[in-house]
Amino acid sequence: MLPSSDPAITAEQTLGSDARGFSFALQENQGRLELRALHRPDYGAIWVDWGSAELRRRIAGGRKQLLARAVGLARKPDLELLDATGGLGRDAFTLAALGARVTLLERQPQIAALLADAHRRALADPDLAAVAARIELRSAEAADVLRDGRWDSIYLDPMYPHSGKTALPQKEMQIFRDLAGTDADADGLLEPALAAARLRVVVKRPLKAPWLASRKPGLDFRGTQARFDVYLTGSAT
Repeated sequence: MLPSSDPAITAEQTLGSDARGFSFALQENQGRLELRALHRPDYGAIWVDWGSAELRRRIAGGRKQLLARAVGLARKPDLELLDATGGLGRDAFTLAALGARVTLLERQPQIAALLADAHRRALADPDLAAVAARIELRSAEAADVLRDGRWDSIYLDPMYPHSGKTALPQKEMQIFRDLAGTDADADGLLEPALAAARLRVVVKRPLKAPWLASRKPGLDFRGTQARFDVYLTGSAT
């Protein structure tokens, strides 16, 4: 998802202002769907791009990268995975490119619309279609879906509250915080995820963030900016 220049808008759907005075517009431009935060006119438009150079680099990292190891792809290449907090879909697309079959959830309607547009474009792209075909996209609440299904691994990457003590997040993340909030109900997803996962639940957290629901994981994988907390639920590790 990249900031745009000032494109010529071919179609636009403006969403009404909320109680905070925030307003957004979904717009079609150059064959893709874009989102603008009208209350932040200097930010430009954002969209989901699953063919970006950044994603190609991540996919080239293979199954030895932290995310792939955390969800268990190294042990089970055809993993059935639920990404319950879809966001931009970058992690989901990376894991699908590495062999997983991914159910991707996003509850925020405008973000879900961006993901659906990215999925449509990827299915039409000969270089991306095989990966996109391994992704099922649903616009739904994770808590509702977790009650009705089983997956090998479940991945949670909830929005972490911004403390206000540091510089503003990158523009893209700030817009998403304005639109979707901070996933204050994320703690409540851990128990149903544990019940629905055959093998493990993986939670992505900032390095110094507390454990989700104050529950210590069985193991974690640490990078320079984030860690993946792993809760094992089955016999395979």
